[in-house]
Amino acid sequence: MSASLTATGHFGHRDTDAHPPAYTPGYKTSVLRSPQKTLIANYATLSEVTAPVFSPAELGPKDNDLITNFAKDGLPIGERIVVHGFVRDEFGRPVKGALVEVWQANASGRYRHKKDQYLGTLDPNFGGCGRMVTDENGYYVYRTIKPGPYPWRNRINEWRPAHIHYSISGDGWAQRLITQLYFEGDPLIPHCPIIKTIKSEEQIRGLIALMDREQAVPQDSLCYRFDITLRGRRANWFENK
Repeated sequence: MSASLTATGHFGHRDTDAHPPAYTPGYKTSVLRSPQKTLIANYATLSEVTAPVFSPAELGPKDNDLITNFAKDGLPIGERIVVHGFVRDEFGRPVKGALVEVWQANASGRYRHKKDQYLGTLDPNFGGCGRMVTDENGYYVYRTIKPGPYPWRNRINEWRPAHIHYSISGDGWAQRLITQLYFEGDPLIPHCPIIKTIKSEEQIRGLIALMDREQAVPQDSLCYRFDITLRGRRANWFENK
């Protein structure tokens, strides 16, 4: 086990006032699943400041290639993209050996899940899941198909922007982060009720991947950069309260 800790042996204190509120009626499903009483802050113990150790050797050769890791009789349909970035801790240090897991809808905006009944077409060659482990510099990279937007039953005629879900397991459970990546220039971002729960424009910008044309693959794939900060003032916010 390992942990990127302060000199006192603990992670820095969170500023809970910076988090999106759990109860946000505009995001309809938060009404029933948000806590209604004041949360209790516990002192961090070994179970919070440590975490499992992950190795790239535990993963398959195609785990970070969503274009080919589910393909059976052809390649998936849609815009091919590369996503890359760095995972850092609250002090700006690289988090090496972090497990980064991603999942998403396909190009038509549909998930490979039995409860997703959106009329978007399922792609037989796209599973929508991948994972990778960061290197010594906290760097990660994967290939995928750019997901499509889709309607959802929050209010009448509301749509989720194109997004990719992230789960990051870093040096300690106290760093655990579940978040989402959005794409630069998507006109649906300002209208999303989930994004509207985030308090500041700076925090929202931290969830938007920027196009990185220098790293694009000619005649193949555009590239987006998405850096992740676990905890601290520059943390990527979302479901990490």
